[in-house]
Amino acid sequence: MQFLHPQILWAILALAIPIIIHLFHFRRFKKVYFTNVKLLKEIKEEKSTRRQLRNFLVLLSRLFAAACLIIAFAQPFLSENDTAKTGKNYVSIFIDNSNSMMALSEDVPLIDKAKKKAEEIISAYGVADQFQIISHELKGSQQRWINQENTIQAIEDIGLNPEVNLLSNVYNKQLQSKPEDGNHVIYYLSDFQKSITDFNLESDTLSEVNLIPMQAVKENNISLDSVWFESVVPSINQNNKLIVRIKNHSNEAREDIRLSINHNNQNRPEGTFNIPANGTKVDTINLLITEPGWQKIKVKIDDYPIQFDDSYFISFNIKEKTSVLSINTNKPNKYLSAVFKGLNAFEINNVAVSSIQYDQLKNHDLIILSDLKSITTGLASAIKSYTENGGNVMVFPPANADTDSYNSFFSSLNTNTITQWQQEKNAVYRINTSEFVFDNVYASIGSNLKLPTTEGNYQFSNFSSRGGEYLLKYRNGENYITKYKRGKGNLFVSASPLDKKYNDLVVNAEVFVPLVYKISYAANQNDQLAFSIGKDNFTEINNVSTSNDIIYKIKGAQEFIPGQTNLGNATMINFNNMISEAGYYDLTLQDELVKGLAFNYDRIESNLDYIGAEELETKFGAFSNVFGNSLKANLGNIIKEKDQGITYWRLCLMLALIFLAIETMLLRFWKI
Repeated sequence: MQFLHPQILWAILALAIPIIIHLFHFRRFKKVYFTNVKLLKEIKEEKSTRRQLRNFLVLLSRLFAAACLIIAFAQPFLSENDTAKTGKNYVSIFIDNSNSMMALSEDVPLIDKAKKKAEEIISAYGVADQFQIISHELKGSQQRWINQENTIQAIEDIGLNPEVNLLSNVYNKQLQSKPEDGNHVIYYLSDFQKSITDFNLESDTLSEVNLIPMQAVKENNISLDSVWFESVVPSINQNNKLIVRIKNHSNEAREDIRLSINHNNQNRPEGTFNIPANGTKVDTINLLITEPGWQKIKVKIDDYPIQFDDSYFISFNIKEKTSVLSINTNKPNKYLSAVFKGLNAFEINNVAVSSIQYDQLKNHDLIILSDLKSITTGLASAIKSYTENGGNVMVFPPANADTDSYNSFFSSLNTNTITQWQQEKNAVYRINTSEFVFDNVYASIGSNLKLPTTEGNYQFSNFSSRGGEYLLKYRNGENYITKYKRGKGNLFVSASPLDKKYNDLVVNAEVFVPLVYKISYAANQNDQLAFSIGKDNFTEINNVSTSNDIIYKIKGAQEFIPGQTNLGNATMINFNNMISEAGYYDLTLQDELVKGLAFNYDRIESNLDYIGAEELETKFGAFSNVFGNSLKANLGNIIKEKDQGITYWRLCLMLALIFLAIETMLLRFWKI
């Protein structure tokens, strides 16, 4: 037996006062003379004995009543560890409100049961204690400590949310707001999916951690994991292959799963498929795009009851014309112009180096520096900025190039520089088909593919630290065309001039056409097809104005003004975790569409593998309390018994009242 306030037990010494009064109480008797007192003497002795017995019983009743009252104030208890929690409590409760909590337990969503259990936890504490209600959003407002009355409203305000955080992130947030004094108590009401349960409870042994599993019967779930294009950049009026990956997260094989696609509000079934237990299915959808502009694609499977991961949205832009700018010394390169003239999706603009409008460079998808004898510092600076901001540049230095100006330009972009010109025949023998430019261009590489030959070429330094990647390589091991990734764009450098006298690339359509074609599209390969809610919170767009007063808006299932940061030639758009519903959204400026956006729910919870109560006890039992049978029990009573043990102060009060009632009955009904 332990006492919450043992110092009060000193009051038991006060019980000596009524005992002393009882022992040393003297009454004065009045003398009455009788002639014969024999009979009176017998009556007096009989009454005196009865009076002493009654007074003794009354004394005992009073002593027991007072003792029980004192013990009640000392609050006796029995506990497994013989300790009880004292002082102010700071209680932090995490309520898992992710999509997986929509699962049913006894026909009630787990999220509702979790909120009810949170209210039971609150009832176990006093009005002086402080509380913190946290969910997956980890909002700043959830870091504050609030009183018991406001806590109930905070619990009611929590609803299902697609944003998912690892429990380690939640735990760190709770520790950051830990008070300096009092008892810090943490509760987790979650289904404890294996994919998010990653915290290390050993990092803080001063906080009490309680794990309360809220788990339903495991459902067999299939998720539409991801969607992407085989060619990276889709093309207009071509058969684009859309790759779909589906995962089976159950131990049972599934059959006749229906797959469909919605393209710009036009539905099209894609048949059914089977998927093995715990397997992955990769399927291909042929997509013909006939109109330019922003495309909205929704791929869908039919799976029940977990449906948040059954749809996948993507959005991308198909330009009507791909703009190519060719910068020349005097007249355009006739071979280059002929190539793009035969490609209807391209528009080539030839400009003399003396007539360049530097502020218009950003409007082109590809810039070709064709046979410029020298590169001025102004042009070098503009091309460097254009490349780093996402542009793609091809450089064909002429045989009589001013190597100093070229090397100054190459050095500014930290690429290999020209060492010397050699005029000898050289043959290309290797093509890099693993790189984007030549990826998926040729069915096979064999002797039938004619590769370029050159009669003269520049030699370059060969520092691997410059990060050059070859596209075409000479037989002697030197690079013919080298790609440098710089910033968000790419620089492609040819070792030989774009002149038929030195280079037959211009008449080698098998290589030249796919080369310029794919490089032109490379400007769009970094465009993100889709964003994940709660994970991808930024996007970047090219500036259409240098004014700081422009205001972008996002319109869709929700409409709001995002955060925006001007970065010079670009603007960083911050979604601020404002998007909570999957689907399409439009980024607009003055009601004009700037960029189409597609958002999907995070797939981290698609795998419905839970950590059960026994496994939680094994993994975290040394550093936490695991409430294994909490769904049916009253959690408030369990917590009270855990913190204060089995309390007996109510029993002591009842005993005090009983002894006072006995005293009253003795005085009233025992007549002397």
